[in-house]
Amino acid sequence: MIDPTKLEHFRNLVSLITADGKIEEVERVALFKIAYDLGLPLDRFNLMLERGHEYRFLIPQNNHEREKQLEDMIELAYVDGDFAPAELELITMVSEKLGFTQTELDQIIHMHTAKLELLAKQSE
Repeated sequence: MIDPTKLEHFRNLVSLITADGKIEEVERVALFKIAYDLGLPLDRFNLMLERGHEYRFLIPQNNHEREKQLEDMIELAYVDGDFAPAELELITMVSEKLGFTQTELDQIIHMHTAKLELLAKQSE
C-alpha cells in the first residue's frame, strides 16, 4: 500500500509537470523514478500523467513537508534546465499557499538552481 501522504505529494508533482501543457522526456523520467520508488504501478503512473491537468494541488499539513514539497517541485521543474512560465506560476502560487513569502521563494529557488547547476558542471 502506498503511503497516502507520499501519493498526495506525487500528485502535486504531476500537477506541476503538466502545468505547462507538455511533459518533457527528462521530466517523465524524473517522475517515473519517483513513482517507482513509491511502488506506483506503471498503468497508474501513466493514467496520472494523462490526467495531471485535472489535479487540484493539495497542501501538506506540517512545515517540514511543506518545505520539502516546495523544494521537490523546484528541483523537478528545473530538471529540464529551465522553468516554464506555467511551472514558475504554479510554484509561486503553491509557495504562497504554503505560507512562504516571495523573498523566501526567491532564495529557495536561487539556492536550488545554484546547487543543480554546480552538480551539472561537476558531472561534465
